[in-house]
Amino acid sequence: MQRPPLPPFTEDTATQKVRLAEDAWNGRDPARVALAYTPDSRWRNRAEFLEGREAIEAFLTRKWQRELDYRLIKELWAFRDNRIAVRFAYEFHDDSGQWYRAYGNENWEFDERGLMRLRIASINDLPIAEADRKYHWPQGRRPDDHPGLSELGL
Repeated sequence: MQRPPLPPFTEDTATQKVRLAEDAWNGRDPARVALAYTPDSRWRNRAEFLEGREAIEAFLTRKWQRELDYRLIKELWAFRDNRIAVRFAYEFHDDSGQWYRAYGNENWEFDERGLMRLRIASINDLPIAEADRKYHWPQGRRPDDHPGLSELGL
């Protein structure tokens, strides 16, 4: 199975890869998202270490059960050959109604088929008031005309 665009990346294909990942995560379908990773993909997400699609799918299932009304924006930071660095911010609320904006960076490494074999994520959460939210599109894919992180000053 291939997952275009394939490495080595250009600025255009790296940007496309980032947007495809953002779109998939905003769809909040753990099984679908997990298919973008190699069967033995390794992750570090905050202080949690995962290996394999099953672990990734279970992690995402737990994540989106806790992080309600999740909306994410990713932005290309850098790329080279089969690696992409991304910065991102997402908003969500917990079951008590407290809103958060999570800020982070990810380092990605892909195999020759365009599947991610390594994901290293560092993330910090900031409690925010509901009035301070910046992401107001309907659940799912961010509209093309919605500002990105740089345009939002994030």
